[in-house]
Amino acid sequence: METRTATGVKRGGATLSTSDAVATIGVKDVKTARTFYEEKLGLAPEEIREDDVVTYASGDTRIFVYKSDFAGTNRATAVTWVVGDVDAVVTDLRKKGVQFEHYEMPGAKLEGDVHVAGDMRAAWFQDPDGNILALVSEAE
Repeated sequence: METRTATGVKRGGATLSTSDAVATIGVKDVKTARTFYEEKLGLAPEEIREDDVVTYASGDTRIFVYKSDFAGTNRATAVTWVVGDVDAVVTDLRKKGVQFEHYEMPGAKLEGDVHVAGDMRAAWFQDPDGNILALVSEAE
């Protein structure tokens, strides 16, 4: 039996393959993070708990932002959004002050802030704590 929690996360039973996963991001200051995730990324909070935890809806999934002493210590991508037009999203976020990361990637070239490898288009940026976030084009 499929159910949804108060924050909309699907619980499909006793297996991981039938349950939604939630991106979990540790931040040093939830207030600063909220400004970034809400004003720059355009996410709306679904639930706020004791000023230390915020849950955002993102498509059919959720992003759980919480206060952590270990915020920003991961040097790998924490969240990836699959979008229809990476370039349009990059342009929109750049207008809001988001700065993009540029990486050396074998087989990829950089077009502005977008890394291109064949049909794949991707861009990376960081939140105020240094958590790495990504945009990638939908598979065609």
